Amino acid sequence: MSLLQDKITIDSAICHGKPCIRGMRYPVGMILELLASGMTHPEILADYPDLVADDILACLQYAAKLSDCKSIQKVNL
Repeated sequence: MSLLQDKITIDSAICHGKPCIRGMRYPVGMILELLASGMTHPEILADYPDLVADDILACLQYAAKLSDCKSIQKVNL
């Protein structure tokens, strides 16, 4: 849990309050999308030199926590 507490921040003044990495303008969702597109950890770190390996792991940990729910209800849009 320490990665989440140390790495993922939520500030209404940064990226409209979306969860970000260490208060920087790197939303967790963006990093997850990069991973989902097939980028490797080293590729992401090369493209975003402000990030470190633990930042990516914290994003994955954050996503895992979000998916840990007891039930999901369908919402009609």
